Amino acid sequence: MNLSTEQWIYIAAGIGVLLIVLFLLVFLRQKRQKKALSGTLTLGLEKTHDHFQVRLSELIRLSHNIDEKVYSQLEELLLGADVGVKTTQKLLRYLREDVTASGRKDIHLLKMYLRTEILKILNAHPTESLLPPKKPHVMMMVGVNGVGKTTSIGKLASLFKKNGEQVLLAAADTFRAGAVDQLKAWAGRVGVNTLAQKEGADPAAVGYDAVKAASARGMDRVIIDTAGRLHTKVNLMEELKKVRRVLDKAMAGAPHEVILVVDATQGQNALNQAREFHQALGLTGLILTKLDGTAKGGIVVGILDEIGVPIRYVGVGERLEDLKPFFATEFVDALLA
Repeated sequence: MNLSTEQWIYIAAGIGVLLIVLFLLVFLRQKRQKKALSGTLTLGLEKTHDHFQVRLSELIRLSHNIDEKVYSQLEELLLGADVGVKTTQKLLRYLREDVTASGRKDIHLLKMYLRTEILKILNAHPTESLLPPKKPHVMMMVGVNGVGKTTSIGKLASLFKKNGEQVLLAAADTFRAGAVDQLKAWAGRVGVNTLAQKEGADPAAVGYDAVKAASARGMDRVIIDTAGRLHTKVNLMEELKKVRRVLDKAMAGAPHEVILVVDATQGQNALNQAREFHQALGLTGLILTKLDGTAKGGIVVGILDEIGVPIRYVGVGERLEDLKPFFATEFVDALLA
């Protein structure tokens, strides 16, 4: 078919317009998704936001310049939000340096300075995981009883499945009554497979079999539920180390992630748990659950700063979609909005 130059110009122009429209549609979709996430996180952090903002706004209203009195009151505010002593002192030191360097002490700039320094801490550790060159991606989930570990596994499985991944859940919490059934119930709810053995079976053996089965089936991801062990019990921590060693025998380099689930409402106790588990297992990430149930969401900043392990997801509600990937900017915006 022979076309004139003018016709070719019209066709090229039409294709150009189509590409622009497609680009705008993708851009708007991403913007809506980001807005939805920000809105959900804002609701999830409502208690922390309200507690923090009321006092911060009062501090700004009653002051003229950023001076020693403001630093002292800000210290009380940060500690009250469970940021922690060490991280609070770091934030205050950074704030002083910023104010001195800029020479601008206007109290209305306080929120801007604070936002900048909190982001500096949160962005110090990347949150994205690197997928291994060979499937499956093996995630070992750890945490004490009652923090929402099994529930988080179910929600993660749902998230990964929506992204088109084939997921296998491994029921390696073989000693707690009902743990295997609970995981199976979550698997049925979100529509993924489960590998389980009889109650009292060796947890490491369950993890080994799960990795081998997922490899044979060409599955994308294995999520291994482990016993909700008290982090103060040395022999039980040793059991988790054994699970980790055996997973590496099933697949070199596994587990690719060791994720600790902690309850944000436990405040400094959650920080202690993270410290102990990291020392024993070498954590690669954290999930903070029940963030919507506390007014002390500053623990997010304290844990990330003191442990140096990225926060991968946060739980801000009971629904499946309320387990969200953690993004530092969205968190700070929700906190200081």
